[in-house]
Amino acid sequence: MVTLREAHCRLVPSRGLLDAARAGRRAVAALNFYNAETLLAHVRASNDRRAPVILQTTESTIRYLGIRLIVAMARAAAEEIEQPVALHLDHGGSYELAARSVEAGYTSVMIDGSKLSFEENIALTRRVVGMAHAAGVSVEGELGHVAHNDDRAGDLARFFTRPEDAARFVAETGVDALAVAVGTAHGFYKGEVRLDFERLGRIREAVGNGTALVLHGGSGVPDDLLRRAVAAGITKINFGTELKDAFTAAVKKSLSASDEIDLRKTFAPAIEAVREISSAKIRVCGWGE
Repeated sequence: MVTLREAHCRLVPSRGLLDAARAGRRAVAALNFYNAETLLAHVRASNDRRAPVILQTTESTIRYLGIRLIVAMARAAAEEIEQPVALHLDHGGSYELAARSVEAGYTSVMIDGSKLSFEENIALTRRVVGMAHAAGVSVEGELGHVAHNDDRAGDLARFFTRPEDAARFVAETGVDALAVAVGTAHGFYKGEVRLDFERLGRIREAVGNGTALVLHGGSGVPDDLLRRAVAAGITKINFGTELKDAFTAAVKKSLSASDEIDLRKTFAPAIEAVREISSAKIRVCGWGE
């Protein structure tokens, strides 16, 4: 059996990373990448903190880069990262996309059936779990709905995950990880971030320790709340918005400062900006503090 330490030079399923983090009372930072530059930033940040990471892409990034190029890039990155690393499909919207990702070489996939009925979500997630587990690939589901910050704050509570539903969902699907809705949202926050830690604790108790809990919408959440979330049972935290924002701001600054046309010089400050953000997020998850 290959251990996590021995597997540092290749992509591994996310389940082992999450189990190890849970045992150490930590979380794994799941970092979205969009191009070679953001991926390089994550490689450097992981090595800075000597921490495992989950590299992830959304369907839109697959359309942008192409799935074969993404997998090749991630495999090359895994050879440069000193700790175990997984390649994860974030918010997969269909069985077909999940299957395509597994076939291409992703080691972890999310199937997001959160907008379906409860029964339909269970059925879809269970189908993906059967397919992915047969290939040795980990699966994340979502229950409740992590809204976008365009939604009115007063409406967010209606999307929250119910502990009793989480227990049934995990039992009937066999997912390795479950994204829960406890107050975070995608995009930039427009007001104070409030997480329902009491609900999170009840979800953790309801599903037991065999399933990792995932917090989406980690960008913009204050560090103290993220640490409390990890202490309360969160084992994976997703980051994307802050990474894109840091990269874009740095590129704009580079372009406005000179007429330089060497893209390697233009992108260098952007890589460093994302590296700093990624490193900070890995640290708040409990690595290198």
